[in-house]
Amino acid sequence: MTETTTISVAGDRPYDITVGRGILSGLGAVLPPAARKILVVHPPTLAQQAESLRASLGGDREVLLAEIPDAEQGKRIEVAAFCWQVMGQADFTRTDAVVGFGGGAVTDLAGFVAATWLRGVELVQVPTTVLGMVDAAVGGKTGVNTAEGKNLVGAFWPPRAVVCDLDLLDTLSPNERVAGFAEVVKAGFIWYPEILDIIEADPEAAVDPVTPAFRRCIELAIEMKARVVGEDLREAGLREVLNYGHTLGHAIEHSERYRWRHGAAISVGMVFAAELSRLAGRLSDDVVQRHRDIFTMLGLPTEYRAGAWPQLLAAMQRDKKSRGGMLRFIVLDDVARPTVLQAPDESLLFAAYQEVGR
Repeated sequence: MTETTTISVAGDRPYDITVGRGILSGLGAVLPPAARKILVVHPPTLAQQAESLRASLGGDREVLLAEIPDAEQGKRIEVAAFCWQVMGQADFTRTDAVVGFGGGAVTDLAGFVAATWLRGVELVQVPTTVLGMVDAAVGGKTGVNTAEGKNLVGAFWPPRAVVCDLDLLDTLSPNERVAGFAEVVKAGFIWYPEILDIIEADPEAAVDPVTPAFRRCIELAIEMKARVVGEDLREAGLREVLNYGHTLGHAIEHSERYRWRHGAAISVGMVFAAELSRLAGRLSDDVVQRHRDIFTMLGLPTEYRAGAWPQLLAAMQRDKKSRGGMLRFIVLDDVARPTVLQAPDESLLFAAYQEVGR
């Protein structure tokens, strides 16, 4: 086991995020002592590891496994109902607990199940992807998708703890790691420019999970989100900055029926937001180009279909981030200086999209 880093999230229900290697073996110690039943929610790709987890958590506990579809297909109300059925048949009580063991979609779904069963049971998140570690498992947002859009049904439900074992990332494909790294880049543009400097110095090292550069980027991204959600759990103010690139990004995901990875979609979304910032007279050409350069270095997309604009605009207007029928975008005045642009003229949005349409 290597040295661990503990990042604390403040708020009404504070919790710790532990980052390190070989730390999954300590999961039992962070589960609630009173829990006699544990539901481990996991995707098919982690079935063998979930069985090992069940064996390690056993003893005087009953550990049940709920295998759910991978990726966004798992974030459906029907899948949540399946988990509720497993819990009901096992007589889960309010002192029992749920473990989310998987990527961001799994931890979103597991969190929603924990938030809604008996109006809330304890939750421990064990993210197994870059996206899960730096974003989905941290912050207490849980939810499922509907036919109308992404994450429109959900609840705020902070976990009891988050365990980020970097060993779990070693077997991820390079494409999976890079897709998750888009959220790390976001943290660089809105909060910690050091992340951008690390990527520009050596993009291959930045996305290699065995390097100090990779771990530094991951920990900075987690620290950024921990600080933001610790101050604003329910997105009443500061937390909105985390939506940088997500308004268009979620619309792209919906348009693609979630066949695009989240990171690919928000990469385009961030370039769009940067172009919108520039056209609104807020951001320099150099910073906009820096977006394109960094995403290109990482092999992430910066463009989307030009003819898709009407469909994307309609999806954005249904987005949960809009208020009173008005679209809201997080834009930049500069690196690490995010702000809100409310109700921009549709001609400005269209012009910004022309810069990413191909």
